[in-house]
Amino acid sequence: MLEKKDFDFLERLLITPSPTGYESAGQKIWMDEVRGYSDEIITDDYGSAAAVINVDKDAISVLFEAHCDEIAMVVQHIDDQGFVWVQRIGGSDPTIARARRVMIHTSNGVVAGIIGHTAIHIQDKDQNKQFTWKDLFIDIGVDNRDEALDLIQIGDPITYAYDFDYINEELISGRAMDNRIGGFIIAKVIERLAERRLELKVNVIALNSVQEEIGGFGARMMSYRLMPNVAVVTDVTHATDTPGINQREHGKVLLGGGPAITHGSASHRVVVDKLIDVASKQDITLQHEASSVRTGTDTDSIYHTQKGIPSALISVPLRYMHTPVETISLTDVRKIISLMVEFALSLKPKDSFNVLK
Repeated sequence: MLEKKDFDFLERLLITPSPTGYESAGQKIWMDEVRGYSDEIITDDYGSAAAVINVDKDAISVLFEAHCDEIAMVVQHIDDQGFVWVQRIGGSDPTIARARRVMIHTSNGVVAGIIGHTAIHIQDKDQNKQFTWKDLFIDIGVDNRDEALDLIQIGDPITYAYDFDYINEELISGRAMDNRIGGFIIAKVIERLAERRLELKVNVIALNSVQEEIGGFGARMMSYRLMPNVAVVTDVTHATDTPGINQREHGKVLLGGGPAITHGSASHRVVVDKLIDVASKQDITLQHEASSVRTGTDTDSIYHTQKGIPSALISVPLRYMHTPVETISLTDVRKIISLMVEFALSLKPKDSFNVLK
C-alpha cells in the first residue's frame, strides 16, 4: 500500500523541475528520501545518485535503475524586442508547446514566461502546418533585449509550468512522470527492502541516473563504476489504449493493465524469465512488449557496460508521453514496486545469469 507520506514524496519529486543537465534539485529530494533506508549514498560529479544496502561483500549485487531528468528547453537567443528563442533538450514536441506557460530557471530564481502563439484570426494560411522549433518564442514581459538580459541569460533551462493533478484515485497526470515515477518506484523498493533486510541475501543498489533523455549517459557512467551483477531498469512506456494509436504497429499496452516487461536483444533472457516467474508467484499480471534492437531507455547503456550486465526492463504504462499531461496508473506503480522487491528477495548470494549454464 502507498501511504500519505509516499504521495507527499511523489508530489515533491513531480513539482521540482529537473531538466537534463540541471537535475540537482530533484536529486537532493530523492537522496533525502532514501538516506534513512540505505547504508551509503554514492554520487558522481554529473549528479547521478545511488542508494546502497550492503548485505554481504561476497554476494552478488542487484541494481534497480531509473532516470531523474526530464525533457526541457534552453535559451538559445534573445532578440532586440526581448523575445526568447529556444532549443529543445530531449525529445520535446513543438506542436504541444504553443500557448503554454513556462518557467525559465536562472541563477537568481525562476522567471515566468509564455510561449507565444498567433491568434487563429490573423495567422498565415500555412502557419500551423509548418510549425517547428525555430518558430517557437517565449514572451517574458519585457520591451527589449537589455531588459531580458537583466533577468535571464543564454543557456538557462526552461520547463513547462504545469505540475500535476489527480484525475481520480488511481490516475495521476502531470509534467515529468517520465521518469520521476521511476525514481519514486526505486526509492520505495529500497525502503521496503530495508524493512525486510533480514530476508535479503544479496546487495541492493537503487540508482537514479541523470541525462537519460539525451542518450543514457548518466546510467552508462554509474553502471561502469558500480558494476552490479544484474540490473532491472524501470522507465515509462507508451500506453496504446487511446484513440489514434495502431496497436498492430506499437503493441497492446493498457494503462492499469500491469507492468510491461520488454523482450528483445537488450533484455537478458535469464533475467526476464526470473522476473516472469516471480510475477507469477506473486499473482502480478504482466504486459509484454517487443523491442528488437534498442529499448530507448537506460537499459541500452547498462547492459553492455564492461563485461556486460544482465539486464531487464520493466515499464510503467503512460499516456501522452513527453507532454505536460503525462498520465500513469497507481495500480501499475504498486505492482512494479512489489515485483522488484520480490525479485530482490528471490536472489541467492551466488546466483549466475549465464545463458549457457
